[in-house]
Amino acid sequence: MRILAIVLALVIALLQWPLWVGKGSWLRVWQLDQELADKKAGNDKLRERNGALSAEVQDLKTGTDAIEERARNELGMIRKDEVFFQILDRSKPVAPSTLPAPLSASTPAAR
Repeated sequence: MRILAIVLALVIALLQWPLWVGKGSWLRVWQLDQELADKKAGNDKLRERNGALSAEVQDLKTGTDAIEERARNELGMIRKDEVFFQILDRSKPVAPSTLPAPLSASTPAAR
């Protein structure tokens, strides 16, 4: 009788082995659930980004405000009747090539 109990316990353990360690084990199911949750979160972020890009494309197609804003920010354009002021940061050094050349006595403008 004792041998029968040991054999039955061994059979039950062998039947349980795939449930705990095999291809469709609980651990693998838990890992896949975690991956799925991560992918869903990533998809939600991408959906928000796509919505923002879609709204921007629609605004560029229909309105002139977005085009004007891009022209001002990216290209530095101004309107015809506007005055442009540029404020330089004193903490940043100015490259010598951007400074005007000093007038010397040999130039025609200094005479």
